[in-house]
Amino acid sequence: MPIAVVPHPFGIRTREEIRTIAGQCVEDVARLFCAAASDDAGAKRQEPRVQRAGLVEVPDDLAEFNRFFLERHWSDGLPLVPPTEERVAAMLRHTSRARDEVVAKIAPAYGAATVERIAINAVLAGCYPEYLPVLIAAAEAMATPALNLQGMQATTNPVAVFLIVNGPIVQRLGINSGNNCLGPGAWANATLGRAVRLIQQNIGGALPGEMDQSTHGQAAKYTLCCAEKEDANPWGPLHVERGFAPEQSTVTVVGALSTLNMNCHAKDAADLLRVIGDTMAYPVSSDYVYGGAPWIVLSPEHAHILAREGLSKADVKQRLWEASTLAASRLSARDFARVANGRRAELGDITRDTMLPISVMPEGIGIVVAGGPGTHSVYVPVSAHSRAVTREVVLSS
Repeated sequence: MPIAVVPHPFGIRTREEIRTIAGQCVEDVARLFCAAASDDAGAKRQEPRVQRAGLVEVPDDLAEFNRFFLERHWSDGLPLVPPTEERVAAMLRHTSRARDEVVAKIAPAYGAATVERIAINAVLAGCYPEYLPVLIAAAEAMATPALNLQGMQATTNPVAVFLIVNGPIVQRLGINSGNNCLGPGAWANATLGRAVRLIQQNIGGALPGEMDQSTHGQAAKYTLCCAEKEDANPWGPLHVERGFAPEQSTVTVVGALSTLNMNCHAKDAADLLRVIGDTMAYPVSSDYVYGGAPWIVLSPEHAHILAREGLSKADVKQRLWEASTLAASRLSARDFARVANGRRAELGDITRDTMLPISVMPEGIGIVVAGGPGTHSVYVPVSAHSRAVTREVVLSS
């Protein structure tokens, strides 16, 4: 696929400089379209054949192996596991899909994520072979347009793919849903999230400083994965809410900008929802510019307080939607202009007195229950125009 490169960012450029850049971009796009039309004239366009992964001779010494991969931009900067033929073959035995089957095209390079290539990156990340079906489902979910992986992979935002796993596969793989579920200590959580990042980089082409233009990045870009603590969820599991049967296993992908701890000792629902909503409402959030889809990771204790007073999950979302409105006057002048243009069709004419909802509808707020004992929940704002996607984890028969 031909690519037109747009110099970025524009924040400190003059209008004249931007006009010049835009003119060059128009010329580049037109040239690429004309070249493609010329190549296709009188011929049927053929889908390029996906090549099997080739063998590469690497140093035997583990330190030198890692240096070798780092120099070729195949590493995330942490130690890797050599993806030998034997290790990849062991991984592939945990799916009935053909090794050369294309599961998805991963943006922004739209590389073909074959089952084999997913398995190779899983080995690199340190995954056990039985983790492969989760990663196949995650690749399918990431490539779904609603997630907007193209935008996520090339933005200056520090967005990371957040994996949430539900269903029987959680116990089978030992995915942590309790204490420290978003932190270290669980092999499955750490390596599954890391493998997803390596898939984004090695198949999708999102190399830091090249396609990946994140200004600062965040530690979650190494790995961010947890399971829902379903036995502590008073409203039923996330995957059931999203249309799956309880006995199915799923993975949900979220475009997470950060994780913000919310330590609140409130013991009644109204007080708790008020402070969580107030925490969500901050003026540099992408969610208010575009009408987003943020997430709350509720601790079991906070979920219990809300359910004890008879609130359904829909009630909680409605109350948070109302409590998290943001006065447009709190935005910078430039960001106010972005909102006034970007959300006019949704909200009509926007003034400095307008109270902006964080999402288009209350249903846009995602809620998952996870974590250990304690008065902590986590707020997860999301990347612009990104919507969570859930896919079933299909085990080999």
